[in-house]
Amino acid sequence: MLNLQRLEMYVAVVATGSFTAAAQTLGLTKAVVSFNIKQLETELGVSLLTRTTRRIAMTDAGERFYQRCLQLLQDAESVLDDVRRDHAGFSGLLRITTTPEYGAQVVVPALAAFTALHPQLRIQHVSSSNHDDLITGRFDVAIRLGQLADSTHHAALIDRFDILPVASPAYLQPYGGKIADLEQLEQARWIAHSRLATPLTWQVVTPAGETVLFNGNPPMLTADSAASLLAFALSGAGIALLPAWLVQNDIAAGRLTHLLPDHRFPRQGIYALYPNTRHVPEKVRGFIDFLQGRVAR
Repeated sequence: MLNLQRLEMYVAVVATGSFTAAAQTLGLTKAVVSFNIKQLETELGVSLLTRTTRRIAMTDAGERFYQRCLQLLQDAESVLDDVRRDHAGFSGLLRITTTPEYGAQVVVPALAAFTALHPQLRIQHVSSSNHDDLITGRFDVAIRLGQLADSTHHAALIDRFDILPVASPAYLQPYGGKIADLEQLEQARWIAHSRLATPLTWQVVTPAGETVLFNGNPPMLTADSAASLLAFALSGAGIALLPAWLVQNDIAAGRLTHLLPDHRFPRQGIYALYPNTRHVPEKVRGFIDFLQGRVAR
């Protein structure tokens, strides 16, 4: 009979890439994790992992077993959720990942209010600029911003927001305190998000209602988080294209200038992604509905 705790250890080793990292994630010692993986391989009669001094890799059997483990663990969690829900409503663990910036401003306050309504529910919030995989990371919900890529997951629209080109007064001083037109904006010193394949290519609507292709200069500075892009812009390092909800206070305080405010860059979406499973847990549906209502208000 398979030990679910050993399956969880195996998934953690594959997801983190090492026994040490898996042990830290699970709150165990490396020796305990290593022993249990060896026991699992002995019980199965196959090698699941190849180990070298530099890295750990799955065997072919290990890859197939890993996919089945993810499904088994997910099904087991669903069974527990069903039992807990029947007994005490919202309970168990709700695991959510967001970007650091939107998480701090919107999602964490919503989670605090949500857990006050459901005190039996444990919340785990993971802040990351990477688009971690929901299944591998065992997330119940991921909040994604921008244009939604094709996905096998379900997605619920939470909100939409504008993106604004902004710069500090110090950066704009040599330009007379402003950018005159799109051509000048394209030729400016840009700061861009390193995760985007084409961060400075956009369809922009002009004041006349015409849609034109915007191609900014290759960025001189890149960063992997909106917070870093904002810090660069505030320091006078160049122009950044940032969410309105992130920069509105700095614009109002005069620390940043919204450039070409009569031009409109494409609106972006905020989505709640959740795994495409047979039974969506009540805690997942409940939190998404709660977040949608809170943002709408």
